[in-house]
Amino acid sequence: MGTLPRRQRVAAYAVILRERGGAVEILLSRLAPRVSRSELWTLPGGGVDHGEDPRDALIREVQEETGLDATVGDRARVYSAHMPRSPRDGQLVDAHAIRLVYEGWVPPESPAPRVVEVDGSTIEAAWKTLDEVASGVVPVSSVVTEALVDHQPFRLQRVAAYAVVTRHRGGEQVLLTRLSGSAAHPGRWTLPGGGVDHGEHPSVALAREVEEECGLACEVGALLGVHDTHFAGTAPSGRIEDYHGVHLLYRASVADGEPRVVEVDGTTDAVAWVPTADVASGQVDVLDVVTYALGADRD
Repeated sequence: MGTLPRRQRVAAYAVILRERGGAVEILLSRLAPRVSRSELWTLPGGGVDHGEDPRDALIREVQEETGLDATVGDRARVYSAHMPRSPRDGQLVDAHAIRLVYEGWVPPESPAPRVVEVDGSTIEAAWKTLDEVASGVVPVSSVVTEALVDHQPFRLQRVAAYAVVTRHRGGEQVLLTRLSGSAAHPGRWTLPGGGVDHGEHPSVALAREVEEECGLACEVGALLGVHDTHFAGTAPSGRIEDYHGVHLLYRASVADGEPRVVEVDGTTDAVAWVPTADVASGQVDVLDVVTYALGADRD
């Protein structure tokens, strides 16, 4: 028996997840009948052209196969599959597939997926729940199974500093900011403040953030306490994250004047002095960090 022709192919694929109604879904592409005679779904992606960056190839392939604009992470897992007798274009070949699998995500407001490419290797694109994939209700290729076993949500730890600013005007009031549509909890109220940049002292970061969000100069005082939150969920970008927020809470004071949001298109869309009684009663919807901070301020 003669030696079969060798075919080696490098391809890039993406694990793209989203959360809908409490269920996690994965974006999949259904292979065309000329590729698989039976129903078979795989990860969106495809071959890397000579000289093409794999991430660029993947973004192109996802758009062709699903019609969606994906963002792709920086790191990939590498899978190797050797198929000594595999049909390719009507003949048997000694095939070797090298698969680069990245994490990807699409904006939450993305439309329903649809195949854009004509006469390609896929005929349908759809979101399928992970339960459907795990149970076998949705038949998937080996690359889907392998990638899901190894996939872990992106871990993000964020250190931020927040100001606890109170005053007495017919009762105690606390200075709060409202989260905009670009934030993780739009419409809810929180303390003024934000992320600490690399190499930046937390008190410097806090004074800067308060001035951006409230339009008032801020004098940072003593550290009142440290609050943290840990959860997995969908970030505003559409990426599913394992998120850990560490919040440094400082007593602070601000200059006289009416607070106003200075930052444009940021995570804050309003600022106000809010009666602490309205916070305690639940009349004003606040993040847990506000309740924690007001308790620490009284200890």
